[in-house]
Amino acid sequence: MISRRLALFAMTLLLAPRAWAQRARWLDLPPTPKLPKAERSGYAPMNGIKLWYATFGQGEPVIFLHGGLANADYWGLQVPQVAQHHRVILMDSRGHGRSTRDDRPYGYDLMTDDVVGLLDHLGIKRAAVVGWSDGGILGLDLAIRYPDRVSKVFAFAANTDPSGVVEGVEKNPTFAAYIKRAGHEYEKLSATPQEYAAFVDAISKMWASQPNWTADQLKAIKTPVAVVDGDHDEAIKRSHTEQIAATIPGAGLLILPNTSHFSFLQDPDQFTWHILHFLGQKP
Repeated sequence: MISRRLALFAMTLLLAPRAWAQRARWLDLPPTPKLPKAERSGYAPMNGIKLWYATFGQGEPVIFLHGGLANADYWGLQVPQVAQHHRVILMDSRGHGRSTRDDRPYGYDLMTDDVVGLLDHLGIKRAAVVGWSDGGILGLDLAIRYPDRVSKVFAFAANTDPSGVVEGVEKNPTFAAYIKRAGHEYEKLSATPQEYAAFVDAISKMWASQPNWTADQLKAIKTPVAVVDGDHDEAIKRSHTEQIAATIPGAGLLILPNTSHFSFLQDPDQFTWHILHFLGQKP
């Protein structure tokens, strides 16, 4: 009996570091990945700005939309696998990354119009959308305002009104590290590298009041939607995510374990598997 207990204790010690790493994964902010070489990239002139984009692979199109303050490079771990089955389109939202902006205030409708403009520029009539945070909001806005342009929406860590955001999220250590990192990336990529503080202020004003969709607007969505989040999201309330899924007709709800607002970096294999599954592939 004693030897058995010692063996169990030894096994516990061996497994403990692995179990802790599993529990703590959502606390990490892994490095921003690099994108593979694009088949096509450049700037699309539209709506008074120059919108940076890149395309990869062949097949049914899927456009990846990044979160606020970020850039398209954050999808670098998903692109290689998804591009084996689909034509993948990346873009930097207006004022983000390599894209420019004009004097108009940021707004989700304006940013969604940019997405439609890019699809027009590339001659794409309809595409699936994978969106993270602000990108997920843009995906839902497409489903509301341009339903004929979007085939499916994988909406990760999105909110449908400001009440869904955790108050004081900017003070969370992981999220604060992301804001700081995004500043360095902005300085490296942007045409206005010294204006990060003004950029954050302008985006924050949008976040304070948008989006603001009604339940009736969400109930009118006909596009297939997956409402997705990490089980430790620092920014979006779980109850809000569940309410979105319950309101959009036929929407699926997926909560990814041991990850946060940055699940696609923290567990990229899991995240990508679910994207491919949603898009109808056998991962």
